[in-house]
Amino acid sequence: MTAPASNLKIALAQLNAVVGDIAGNVERVRTARAEAARQGADLVVFPELFVTGYPPEDLVLRPAFQQAALHAVEYLASTMGPGPAILTGTIWPEKGQSKSRVYNAVVLLDEGEVKAVRTKVELPNYGVFDELRVFTPGPLPGPVMFKGVKIGVPICEDVWKEQVCECLAECGAEILISPNGSPFDWPKPDLRMNVAVARVTETELPLVYLNLVGGQDELVFDGASFVLNADRSLAVQMPAWEESVIVTEWARESGGWVCRTGPRATLPEGDASAYSACVLGLRDYVGKNGFPGVVLGLSGGVDSALVAAIAADALGPERVRAVMLPYEYTSKESLEDAAACAKVLGIAYDVVPIAAPVDGFSDALADLFSGQNADITEENLQSRARGTILMAISNKFGLMVLTTGNKSEMSVGYATLYGDMNGGFNPVKDLYKGEIYRLCRWRNANVPKGAFGPAGTVIPQRILTKAPSAELRPNQTDQDSLPPYDVLDDILFCLVEKEMPLRDVIARGHDAATVQKVERLLYLAEYKRRQAAPGVKISARNFGRDRRYPITNRFRDTDIPSSSGKDARIILPRADGGDLS
Repeated sequence: MTAPASNLKIALAQLNAVVGDIAGNVERVRTARAEAARQGADLVVFPELFVTGYPPEDLVLRPAFQQAALHAVEYLASTMGPGPAILTGTIWPEKGQSKSRVYNAVVLLDEGEVKAVRTKVELPNYGVFDELRVFTPGPLPGPVMFKGVKIGVPICEDVWKEQVCECLAECGAEILISPNGSPFDWPKPDLRMNVAVARVTETELPLVYLNLVGGQDELVFDGASFVLNADRSLAVQMPAWEESVIVTEWARESGGWVCRTGPRATLPEGDASAYSACVLGLRDYVGKNGFPGVVLGLSGGVDSALVAAIAADALGPERVRAVMLPYEYTSKESLEDAAACAKVLGIAYDVVPIAAPVDGFSDALADLFSGQNADITEENLQSRARGTILMAISNKFGLMVLTTGNKSEMSVGYATLYGDMNGGFNPVKDLYKGEIYRLCRWRNANVPKGAFGPAGTVIPQRILTKAPSAELRPNQTDQDSLPPYDVLDDILFCLVEKEMPLRDVIARGHDAATVQKVERLLYLAEYKRRQAAPGVKISARNFGRDRRYPITNRFRDTDIPSSSGKDARIILPRADGGDLS
């Protein structure tokens, strides 16, 4: 019997998989393994479900997809040749069942065969996750034996709860390696580290936390993988927002296995991390779906300016086209600011006036609208003319239209269906208005690593200081229709992120009528959000994947204090959509 290894070199492959590209992902495994072999690795580890991409969602239910993944793994094992073993995530259909069970699994490939399979026990079913829909929970696992070393492999959610790691420790595991598909949100990096420290403390075992990097639809994975030794010291910190393959060195000492200190990258935080998320999310959505570039309406306002900067950073200025779509209410300042923003970013810039199409719509509807006063209908015609023109440019040149609405606007429906909501993707969808301004100021002072855009002030200062306006009527400002954004954003954060009762929101110092109005608009705008383009998830509670509300919904919070100390009367929805006091 061969003596257990006293030293190991474990390569960590923090890479970007593509959902459904099984052949491409296998090739990425081969390439990373070859690099790890050159560095003398014994084992190379890949993130959760790397072979299939994560999350595969209902693809998992397709027998053809199951078989393709299984055959790819078996073929990879049989053709891998000499070199380091592979530990990678994949789906694993159970053979011999009349109704197939499918597991979220990790496989150990070595010496030309599948040496071990371990399946995920804790299947998350909250927030963005619905793995119970497609996977079968696995049994509590024992360690995997590799070179005489017992390696425990808790898969993602398995490390967020105590049971699996506890079981692995009791079964003699010496090292914990956790492959993850953990999407980014603002508080997530700290949460991951806290969870990892808790598992290390409980098991007294070193832990490798290996995460995906890259964008998948609304989700974006930040990587930021790390290694903790049993004494909870940070041995290795991999970078965020970029692919990386590093080889970690391990030694068996008297107290157990120790990872020698390796690279410790500095991670971006706060606005820097959020901006990087927007850039990577857009880059991968465009790239993985095969678009040659993007087009957006550049209004001279703050939202579209930030989207233009993100697009230039993500794709390169040569793949971004901006279009100013002026009407009679478009200010001279907006024209100047849009042109200045496009110029400094180095992106293509066109001006397409919309007076003719708007007049055409008005003429076509003149008889039908005879005797009716002008109202929001005519304002929305402007927005819809702009949306139609942008979609025409998209059709003609193959460019994907970017939408630019922020979370504050999308929350309360301050957006036009088939107008400014037209498009394929929105990189700022999950940013409140105040966060939009913060990221603009951050970008003017910084260039994120890997960005293709220019340094310096890319968003003209006047855009950041003038009053926000849709410019759909004379002298219009957003505050004609909405509370000040600092007030609105705080109310929305309470209602959306925290699900706070209205009474508690009002107790923060907000006007009761304003809070009620915002809540009502939040509910009423659900039908619009269902038709909105996907966009990068930044917060812990985005619209769509995290927060799922019915469109048809008459619930309203009725516990509202009044200034007199008595309960206020509540505005209830009427069947026709109006208000009934």
